[in-house]
Amino acid sequence: MPRPSDDDLFQTSTMTFGEHLEELRTCLIRAAAGLAVAVFLGFFVARPVVHLIEDPLRRALGDYYTKRALETAAAWQPRVADGPELPYSQNEIRDAVEKHGMSFELREVHADRLARVLGREPAADTPAPNDAAGATFDTEALVPVLLWQPLSRDARVSITTLSAQEAFGIYVKAALLVGIVLASPWIFYQLWTFVAAGLYVHEKKWVWTFLPISIGLFFAGVFIAFFFVFDFVLDYLLQFNAWLGLDPDPRISEWLGFVLVMPIGFGLGFQLPLVMLFLERIGVFDVSAYVSQWKFAVLAIVVVSAILTPADPYS
Repeated sequence: MPRPSDDDLFQTSTMTFGEHLEELRTCLIRAAAGLAVAVFLGFFVARPVVHLIEDPLRRALGDYYTKRALETAAAWQPRVADGPELPYSQNEIRDAVEKHGMSFELREVHADRLARVLGREPAADTPAPNDAAGATFDTEALVPVLLWQPLSRDARVSITTLSAQEAFGIYVKAALLVGIVLASPWIFYQLWTFVAAGLYVHEKKWVWTFLPISIGLFFAGVFIAFFFVFDFVLDYLLQFNAWLGLDPDPRISEWLGFVLVMPIGFGLGFQLPLVMLFLERIGVFDVSAYVSQWKFAVLAIVVVSAILTPADPYS
């Protein structure tokens, strides 16, 4: 008696193309419903999430202006030979900035004129204001002063909005971010359920093996992106501001868009090894195919990375 073919063995388990589409529609509806519920719950915690998202940006801006302040103080040169030096030593400035969280702005004033304005007795040789037509401004008499304030009150590290509706959009984006993270186990479950519907019985065991690993890898990617990668990315990007001599003035809405894309991109990127292993286990690819097609894989990774990276492919 001839042995039945594999198609005969699994004939009752096959699905038509229309049935696959119906299964996909069902899974997408369930995933969307779960996401909607998670986003609704996200609105209740969106405010602390916004503050949490601001922290890496505030730290990066604080570090940027701290380094810039120290560089400004170290590069100070008097206008004339033997001119007035800074009123603080470099060690005092470094201690105030690094240990006490202070920031400063370097300005120059005429000390005797300032004393006159403050009602103090100026030096005897201090010239009075001269309204004569030939009066000149004496730049050589300027002396440096440092205007101190806590870095936390420095307007340059404040996060701003530029429109009335922008804050509401930020709140909605934060709720969406929370919803995606909370609903990710349910969404992945629906995706893997759809995949399992098209597999043979002996292949479905890999779905239930890989599902918890898939969810864990997604959360690991989100966690690493938010708590480890953001600081390095911000420090790197702000180096170009220092190099070009530009002051950063980031908007929270643009930053939140970056925060929304990057952790999700990391979470999905962490799925790649698992997907490759799954395809190898069910016989779609083998190791030799992966090795021989590595150049195309690198090209695909570059293209996907360019698409996921805001705001343009070059960044």
